[in-house]
Amino acid sequence: MTVQKQIKEYIATQPEPKCSEMQELHDILLALMPTGKLWFLDGKDEKGKIVSNPNIGYGFQTIPYANGKTREFYQIGLSANTTGISVYIMGIEDKKYLAQTFGRDLGKASVTGYCIKFKTLADIKVDVLKAAIQYGIGQTSIQH
Repeated sequence: MTVQKQIKEYIATQPEPKCSEMQELHDILLALMPTGKLWFLDGKDEKGKIVSNPNIGYGFQTIPYANGKTREFYQIGLSANTTGISVYIMGIEDKKYLAQTFGRDLGKASVTGYCIKFKTLADIKVDVLKAAIQYGIGQTSIQH
């Protein structure tokens, strides 16, 4: 099954209004990253055990680890959770940056070092979310 088909099926399995809102966010992310690599992680480990919510990834970065190894991963992630939707902005070094820069203006959302979680798009300002995503894309597009 193609990544696009997996993503389409994952979004389609969400209850409304989450399904429509995930599709809207998916379209926004595709517009922001038209040539970005698409990922779909089903949330299962190599033994088939569920270890996280499934998530859609956009873009591409190489994450360096302290031991010298690297891992290829997405720049932006999108996932449904039990109470709403999570947007993951990967690769931002300063773990306080998202909350300090976008948290106040975003609306009713929980903002951590790399995750913006909200119940519904009506609770947040989508233009502020887009700005946070664009910042994250810019940070992970820079070659260190």
